Amino acid sequence: MNYVLPFLYFSSFTSSVSMFNLVGLLIICLTGGAEASIGVNYGTLANNLPPPHQVAEFLLHSTVINRVRLFDADPQILQAFANTGIAVTVTVPNDQVPHLTNLTSAQKWISDQIQPHYPSTNIIRILVGNEVISTANHLLIRTLVPAMQSLHTALVSASLHRRIQISTPHSLGILSGSTPPSSAKFRRGYNTQVLKPLLSFLRATSSPFVVNPYPFFGYSIETLDFALARPNPGLIDRHTKLLYTNMLDAQLDSVYSAMDKLGFSDVEIVIGEIGWPSEGDRDQIGVDVSTAAEFNKNLVARVDSGTGTPLMPNRSFETYIFALFNENLKSGPTSERNFGILRSDLTPLYDIGILRPKVRSSNPGSRWCVAKAGAETVALQRNIDYVCGLGLDCRPIIEGGLCYLPNTVKAHSEYAMNLFYQTMGKYKFDCDFENTGEITTMDPSYGNCEYQV
Repeated sequence: MNYVLPFLYFSSFTSSVSMFNLVGLLIICLTGGAEASIGVNYGTLANNLPPPHQVAEFLLHSTVINRVRLFDADPQILQAFANTGIAVTVTVPNDQVPHLTNLTSAQKWISDQIQPHYPSTNIIRILVGNEVISTANHLLIRTLVPAMQSLHTALVSASLHRRIQISTPHSLGILSGSTPPSSAKFRRGYNTQVLKPLLSFLRATSSPFVVNPYPFFGYSIETLDFALARPNPGLIDRHTKLLYTNMLDAQLDSVYSAMDKLGFSDVEIVIGEIGWPSEGDRDQIGVDVSTAAEFNKNLVARVDSGTGTPLMPNRSFETYIFALFNENLKSGPTSERNFGILRSDLTPLYDIGILRPKVRSSNPGSRWCVAKAGAETVALQRNIDYVCGLGLDCRPIIEGGLCYLPNTVKAHSEYAMNLFYQTMGKYKFDCDFENTGEITTMDPSYGNCEYQV
């Protein structure tokens, strides 16, 4: 994330345009996680975060989030997401980019970082560096596209190139002349020398152009409503006569216009990072919990709606919220450490519509049987064998069944234990299972996996 880019808002408001109606943005389809393509950035620069396996289980069972982006290729985290089906994007740190121009090094990176986890972990994309062009580091910039090409060749050698994409994320600092959006272009010196070959590579490999638009870093007191998609007079692009009612649309259309000028309007755009902090420095306007909740809730709704932008109507954007947790070890202003949407105990800092409905409320009086925390895997496997051996319907946890994923002994045992408990009449002793089971009032159902009640 690059927070020194205060640009991309118009200089004057129009007074004759009707107020923006937010109703469409506030309609959230909580069951549309897959279609909505809502992801989250999982940063780990903190000393108070829960274990990765707890994070993975929470995202799978309790939210509609179906994809995560990591800022490295941490093997513990990749293992935690195994058999969950959640789409995972990994990142090559900037300092490794120059080394990966060498094909042997790229092949070793794929062999060491990706192949031990794929396909059990659903790795869909490798991001090479983070906002490399904005670093102004000539070595990184010069080696960026060659490193991407080498990694792709390494994926071809491993027969993974049709399953895993290669891309790189950009801050909006790659743009110049972006007001109004139709006039946007890539910065001179980078447009034809770096971005044109980069876009050519993305087109050839069917990979997306990843950008990190942050209305938070582009707003002023005067444009706060515009940044937050609150009712506002709107802004008109004097060239296209199109109306812009929020800053994100203007940012995305500026990126589109710059790509179009180089002949790459057909390349998909992915929103790699976007968010709003819940705490900032003293006297910072528009930085608090309620404003962060407002921005991110509108964002989730906007992604779900598929309305697109003025230049890209009816278009959905794969979107990654920044960030999953506050990161108390990050440097910089207070806001940098407070972009999280979850507390470290996995409770929401605020509600933005990502929790599954059953997590928010269960039917009064309902009870389910689940595994106790810390129950041994061997004991839980015995529970599966016992229940399914009785002839009860365990088809949902067989491969292809609605409750097969996550493919773990704990998840399968909980389904089987609850099935036995409900079938036998919901007596407390029917959930004992040699002291490995316990009663809960929280419905463990998720997605299409329904636990009997």
